[in-house]
Amino acid sequence: MVALSFFAYSQSDKEEVDLVQSMFGMEKKAVAADFIQLDDAQKDAFWVTYDEYETKRKALGKKRLDLFNRYVTTYELLDDTSMDKIIQDMTSLQTKTDKLIADYYKKVKKQSSVKAAAQFYQFEHYVLSNIRTEIMETIPLIGELEKR
Repeated sequence: MVALSFFAYSQSDKEEVDLVQSMFGMEKKAVAADFIQLDDAQKDAFWVTYDEYETKRKALGKKRLDLFNRYVTTYELLDDTSMDKIIQDMTSLQTKTDKLIADYYKKVKKQSSVKAAAQFYQFEHYVLSNIRTEIMETIPLIGELEKR
């Protein structure tokens, strides 16, 4: 049952879009466009950079969802070695995601403004935190099912 409840989050980008839409009522790019303040002269370059960022972020997001799916589907078989590997992989993915956001903050700052870059940085971390929270609320904590 746990695996089935989580499976919906690990199928494709469509599920991520659905998750963002359920949180914000619209697609992520539309929310970003409402939040990040850009001059007309900055918009074209920003959206090219943002689309490039999104492609890289989605690849990391897919790896994270695959890892969560592996956790859920092997939950009852987890031993110290497999739990340690999952945590190491999660830590690595989180570091890569944080670095990606920081790298694109610098790109946006260079081509637009500090304010737009800071808004991008804040927005991305906010969305990511909400997605992580939503996923974490759907999977069992380590040892939780053993107590039942």
